[in-house]
Amino acid sequence: MIADERLVTYINSLDTGNTAFLDRLEQQAAEDLVPVIRKETQRFLKLLLALKRPKRILEIGTAVGFSALLMAEYNPVCCEITTIENYEKRIPAAKANFKAAGREAQIELMEGDAADVLPQLSGDFDFIFMDAAKAQYIRLLPQLIRLLGEGGTLVADNVLQDGDILESRFAVTRRNRTIHKRMREYLYEVTHHKALESAVLMVGDGLAVSVKKECEERNDETSRVTDSRRKP
Repeated sequence: MIADERLVTYINSLDTGNTAFLDRLEQQAAEDLVPVIRKETQRFLKLLLALKRPKRILEIGTAVGFSALLMAEYNPVCCEITTIENYEKRIPAAKANFKAAGREAQIELMEGDAADVLPQLSGDFDFIFMDAAKAQYIRLLPQLIRLLGEGGTLVADNVLQDGDILESRFAVTRRNRTIHKRMREYLYEVTHHKALESAVLMVGDGLAVSVKKECEERNDETSRVTDSRRKP
């Protein structure tokens, strides 16, 4: 736990909860040992949805469909959601949950590795939520930037790895070293990329929230850098 557990417990006690369907789905996921987004992350997503009101949403990592359904339920505007899942055993459960919630026409589930699926997609997404294999975040980033519309928001979950991100590479278990290295690369890239304005937040297990800058702003930034290099 990154934050003080007592503080997190208190904050969670203020939560007003979700719909009965989502509550049952979250409980079932816990019983089946399927990870879903944490309470703090759920609340933050609801806040972002209320602020951004995205009409086109992309999700990387469907699992059993909990987060896609949460976004469909709490986005204040009608939206289309495309979600990608690679784990074959969870795909039928996600589809069944979308149908049970009456959202099967609103949520499109694309099966396969996100690295293979993303190049097939086109158009601008207003909001992208990534909660997939953590070692793949840095690999997927160029495609996500391509698909994110100007002013759009990219949210990556679990970026602080329960605090392990602070540790030396050799202090984490050997099996987690690749994830540790690539997650650090991802965080550096999104916070230094000229097309993005990003912040890393201690929400849940850590969120990296990025907004794609408008072209005019990026061009002005590039011009300032160029001008500064020309000065003697």
